[in-house]
Amino acid sequence: MKVQIKDSKREYDGFFKVDKVVLQHEKFDGSMSKEIDRLNFNRGDTIAVILYNKTNESVVLVRQFRYPAYVDDGPGWLIECVAGIKDDGEVLVAKKEVLEETGYKAEELKLLTRFYPSPGGCSERISVYLAYVETREEIKDKYFGIDNEDIQVIEIPLVKAFEMIMNGEICDGKTIIGLFHLRDELEKS
Repeated sequence: MKVQIKDSKREYDGFFKVDKVVLQHEKFDGSMSKEIDRLNFNRGDTIAVILYNKTNESVVLVRQFRYPAYVDDGPGWLIECVAGIKDDGEVLVAKKEVLEETGYKAEELKLLTRFYPSPGGCSERISVYLAYVETREEIKDKYFGIDNEDIQVIEIPLVKAFEMIMNGEICDGKTIIGLFHLRDELEKS
């Protein structure tokens, strides 16, 4: 399938970027579409890590405030898996985020899936990893974060985590996808 970019302009260039393009794309019948305008919200690709404690049959998640999840009567404080914007190396970023947000050292990471959370307007692709954890370094408290992040670390039995998905307490997409992939991974072993 062909795509022809006729014009491209950066509309916003801050922490995130917004690009406006005029394009044509090949249609299923082989003809080209009319020129159409599209916006792309570019925030970079993201890594996410599901931390699973085999001994306790629990997952280690974080709770933090997310303004976009607060607007329009949203909860604001979300329970999520560890995540961060990918820069140099995906696995290095994942390990760094796990340590910064939870105090755990993730030794081995297994890629579970990659997906586009909102491809109608955003080019972000999320890579979800699994890391098995047992204990963490001795830490004074269970609140973490850098750069003005205020993060609470919580350990939840896996069974309860699925109940929390069903009742809406866990409503973050990457976390839900990661937990279902974890369940499938555990069923295989």
